[in-house]
Amino acid sequence: MSTAAQDIFHAGTGFCEGILHFNDVPSDFARMGRTPVIAEGRSAIDSIDDAAVFQTRLMVDALRYATLQLCASKESGHPGGFASSADAYAALVMLGHTNIVTEVGHHAPGFYSAMFIDGSLEAMGIHTMNHLQERFRERDGLLGHLSGAIPGLLAPAGPLGQGQHFAMAGAYLNRDKLFPCTIGDGGLGEPYIMSAMKHFHTSYPEITNFLPVLVWNGYSQEHHSMVSLMDNAQMTAYWRAHDFANVVLIDAKDFDDAGQQGAYVDSTLFSESARTAFTRAVLEGAKQAADAAMGGTLSVLIIKQLKGAGVHAHGAKAHNLYPGDNAKKANIAAALQRGALAPQAWELVRANMRRAGGGPAGRTVVTEFERQMPAIGTLPTHAFAVGEKAVPATAMAHMVAELGRRDPTFVVTNADGNEASNMKPINEALQIRHPTTDPLYNQAPTGQVYEPLNEDACAGLAAGLALFGGRSLWLSYESFAINGWPIVQTVGQAMAELRRKTPAVVSMFTAGALEQGRNGWTHQRPEIENYIGGQMRNGNVYLLYPADANMIQAAYGWSVQQSNKCISIVASKSALPVHTTPQQAEQAISEGAISLYESPAAGRGTVVFAVTGDMILLPVFEARDAIEAAGYRVRIVSVANPRRLYRPTDVAWQHSAQADGEFMDDAAFETLFGGDVLIGVSGGGTIALEPVMLRSRAAGRELFGWQRGETTASPAEIMAFNGITAGRLSGRATELLG
Repeated sequence: MSTAAQDIFHAGTGFCEGILHFNDVPSDFARMGRTPVIAEGRSAIDSIDDAAVFQTRLMVDALRYATLQLCASKESGHPGGFASSADAYAALVMLGHTNIVTEVGHHAPGFYSAMFIDGSLEAMGIHTMNHLQERFRERDGLLGHLSGAIPGLLAPAGPLGQGQHFAMAGAYLNRDKLFPCTIGDGGLGEPYIMSAMKHFHTSYPEITNFLPVLVWNGYSQEHHSMVSLMDNAQMTAYWRAHDFANVVLIDAKDFDDAGQQGAYVDSTLFSESARTAFTRAVLEGAKQAADAAMGGTLSVLIIKQLKGAGVHAHGAKAHNLYPGDNAKKANIAAALQRGALAPQAWELVRANMRRAGGGPAGRTVVTEFERQMPAIGTLPTHAFAVGEKAVPATAMAHMVAELGRRDPTFVVTNADGNEASNMKPINEALQIRHPTTDPLYNQAPTGQVYEPLNEDACAGLAAGLALFGGRSLWLSYESFAINGWPIVQTVGQAMAELRRKTPAVVSMFTAGALEQGRNGWTHQRPEIENYIGGQMRNGNVYLLYPADANMIQAAYGWSVQQSNKCISIVASKSALPVHTTPQQAEQAISEGAISLYESPAAGRGTVVFAVTGDMILLPVFEARDAIEAAGYRVRIVSVANPRRLYRPTDVAWQHSAQADGEFMDDAAFETLFGGDVLIGVSGGGTIALEPVMLRSRAAGRELFGWQRGETTASPAEIMAFNGITAGRLSGRATELLG
């Protein structure tokens, strides 16, 4: 760096403190870099002229440089993928589109660099490059993969194939803004990315304000991408086959004047004129794609450029840094020196990025604000009499239908059919969203029930809507829910970190294993209850087990009033006895458990049944009769909200946004569960009974739960196959009593 450049740096480029390398001012800077092309008070460039192209190039260089130095500072992280997308990212920012999400968690250091340059990370106390490096991949800092809790970043990114759901949810809730979503060609091998967008477009043809940005760089994490051998015509046809009428493909190879071999090339190796032409083409292509998307045409922007462009290595070798890959290593130092900017250029880039989109992303993107929703008041319920039979799923369905009437943006997602789950009132009231109108099947183009027949797409849109501030509900068969659960888990963790309130992501899993005898083990997979139950210690995850039709209404009514929580309700679609009054049902959900029955007479000892579920209560009540006949007392307790039954120290509740520190105290717990023998019973996984077993002081304890599936003629037969019968329950109780 020249003496003049050093003088300017020392004169006050404060945010550059920690940047290791600087270059001299470019020769064209005086002509095209004197003032930011995004003028004061503006949110985007006015035109794509020479100055806009020049300053976009500087932004691309700044993003690549910061990304590589940031990763090198910790000798870890992923610079290569974002490096090949930096041109597209910068172009979109220059055009004022900053509500950008990504499918690629490995692009995190690039997104953090962008939020650093535009000033968003100042809200975290990150003001300089040194601060940025100190907080990268550290606790209470910038985690290795994206989190929506970072100022300016709209959504998390970790598992591949999730980003498009956030983009579509953002577009659904905010029709006046563009939601670009960068997608890596490694992730494109996950077929549900494309099918999800195609189904969404079929359902919502008028919503096109999301823009997939394919980063087609030829490589995945450790090898060539599965689409690396496709040519441009094939890739274009692939997107058009999925309804993208406007495919904008910018191939760096078309501009290469450096004689690079292969279909994928590095634009930073071009001559000045060729690189300028490439940057102009990216800007023009991004504008054309963005304008078309905002104008009603489903569009995709494809940037074809070699992975690792402008950084320390090419191909999959650019993907990750390992111990020893620091800023002094020869190839990394050389890349940083090649890509370094002058201090004046850094200031210019920062001015443009701070103005793009109307201000730093951390103060302007849609997820930085609590979204205003239509008021829904208290949803109506039906008070079933104790002793009558009612279908829990149907009781909840009427509430869901009314919520949809009161909130027209509310979306119900379902893959296996609400009617099959005894929740047809939802379809009748809200209609399945479908281009074919058919009253017989409750179909209408304006319906609020989204049915892509893909649990990932169902869970993804529902979770994305909740994260972005809308109301939603994912309904699934318990046996298939695992296909969509990972994104709900991702969003649930993100909600625990947010600085704003957002509606809880709510799911309801019906047609449990006990009801699926004739279908056999393919429909008997209640083990997901253990998966979700294991997350209750996170602090904001709730697994609800309503015992009857009154209690499921209490469970859903509670759920829709919650914020920043991940709530799953497990219930049956069969007519079952009602055990609680509406008041008792609300108490059970609020406090965690309630006694459904207690022997009126004294006995030689007390057996307590702690039960999760509804249908599974049938053999428990039958076992009660045998135990009482033997002279013992019985108490049957419905464990409705097991998260409330943990001890406060068992759960990381204090780390959650909208922290919920309500737990049943020891006295109340002993009143419910105190006895000589405690037997936990579940029709699915038993982990939800963990807090009861942890706190119980009973001398004898036992657990009965799901073991494996089989084809059976009735729920009683499948319960017997799993060892859950009245005889075994009563026999084990008396055995433990001695």
